[in-house]
Amino acid sequence: MQLLLTRPEAESQSLRDRLQAMGHVVDAAPMLAIRQKHDAGDGLRAALDGVTALLFTSANGVRAFADAEPQRDFIVYAVGPASALAAKAAGFTRVEAAGGDVDLLAQMVRARHSRAAGALLHAAGSARAGDLQAMLQQDGYDVRRAVLYDAETAIQLPPAVAARFAAKGYDGVLFFSPRTAATFVNLAQAAGIAGGAAVATAWCLSDNVAREASVLPWRDVKVAQSPGEADLVALLQ
Repeated sequence: MQLLLTRPEAESQSLRDRLQAMGHVVDAAPMLAIRQKHDAGDGLRAALDGVTALLFTSANGVRAFADAEPQRDFIVYAVGPASALAAKAAGFTRVEAAGGDVDLLAQMVRARHSRAAGALLHAAGSARAGDLQAMLQQDGYDVRRAVLYDAETAIQLPPAVAARFAAKGYDGVLFFSPRTAATFVNLAQAAGIAGGAAVATAWCLSDNVAREASVLPWRDVKVAQSPGEADLVALLQ
């Protein structure tokens, strides 16, 4: 199949290699560019005073934290499998994964982290899906938020990708977050090429992702059984 990846560049290469090894032809059109805030270190160290657990809602947050702070003796509560794997790769040893969205992450924290066990820090980007800090503060948790990176949306599709999509040249497009799906939809509509979806399948990591992608007239929309890369790739098999 001719496939299109929409993940940020840092997260696309290994998946691209995996899909190509399966026999697919793969293009990439990152819908987000990740820019780490390299001046965040001093503020982060101050915010960590009294913190015993970290909250990660993306692998990008893991990477930004790991680059800014060497300490690894925190409990990690990750939003899903991808961020949990990134945390383990970064050297964290006590890592627990929720079911893929911030509501489930908040539920896990309430079930496994007592308010008396210490403060929590959310390593976040400048744009967030849901206000995890506010959710947990309502329950009496001491939650800090450190904004460690910006995720800037693409302003246009790469010309070669736009031309191929317009010509109905893709069998499928892979979407891993609601924001990347919404960005792709907006750019395809703005370019007047939304009809390219008619022959393609939107392969989506979760129902929330599918909801954003479904604005386009896809041939089909498929949702992974659980919000992990392996589960999404399994749909292609």
